[in-house]
Amino acid sequence: MATHSNSRCSPRAWVIGIIVTICVIIPIISLIAAYTANQRKEDTHIWKGQGTTQNLQDIVLGRCYNYVTMNPGIGKKNCDAIWQALTGAVYKKNPCNITQEDYKPLADLALQTIPCNKTLLWSKTNSLVHRYTKASQDLLTLEDTFLGSMFDSLMWCGMSYSSEMNYDSCPAWNECDNNAISAFWKMASATFAKASCGVVNVMLNGSADGGVARKESILRTVEVPSMNVNAVSEVRLWIIDDLEGPDKNSCDTESAVELKDYIEQHKLPFSCIDNYRPVQLLQCIETPDLPACKLCKS
Repeated sequence: MATHSNSRCSPRAWVIGIIVTICVIIPIISLIAAYTANQRKEDTHIWKGQGTTQNLQDIVLGRCYNYVTMNPGIGKKNCDAIWQALTGAVYKKNPCNITQEDYKPLADLALQTIPCNKTLLWSKTNSLVHRYTKASQDLLTLEDTFLGSMFDSLMWCGMSYSSEMNYDSCPAWNECDNNAISAFWKMASATFAKASCGVVNVMLNGSADGGVARKESILRTVEVPSMNVNAVSEVRLWIIDDLEGPDKNSCDTESAVELKDYIEQHKLPFSCIDNYRPVQLLQCIETPDLPACKLCKS
């Protein structure tokens, strides 16, 4: 009689199968556990920067609705979708691994036409440049645009293992290369520069240490390279000294000349003005008796 193979596994084969299965599953479980633990460790890491601004969602939505109301020419904007695009860029991601591309959906939703000859860039003149645009209402900084105004002076970052913001701490600007804040402002700055046309004005600080614009500045690394050479007719620097000095930089000093060469390397026409008088007069409102504020200078 022909013998038939036994379709059932022997006890020994069954035990071997269990052992093999365990040997495969346990390393997988260990890897998952290690990954999860690492993600949780990242989420409890204490960064050097302050945590997400309290009530961030309410602030962003409020600013969004207010800007659209006050600037009807911008067209219809979906403020809720803008908030979702922000969270989509940072939720469940290492806050030191956020790219400008992550913010592209947000930039697309906040798209705005920038009128020609209205762009005002700046470096080391934060307070003065915004006092000027508020007083003159003729030029726009990035922070005056729809995108910039929604997020100006706010802080945020997500966590690798959570669909929520980290309110305890976030990476400081220079703590890691691709953090949530630096990636956002580099994206926003590039978008603003690309949209600019005609004369692009730049307010710089003639009294600051380290030249008019560091080589690592957003002006140098993002804004100038992003300008459309076919749309920008001139890059015009305003080098503004503090009223009581010192006068460390002007149009003919080394740092300004080096910046001129850098701008012209990007095939952009260049001009420079020392102590642009309308800005200087704004400075004089608070201290009109200083020599620099005399209407008739000797």
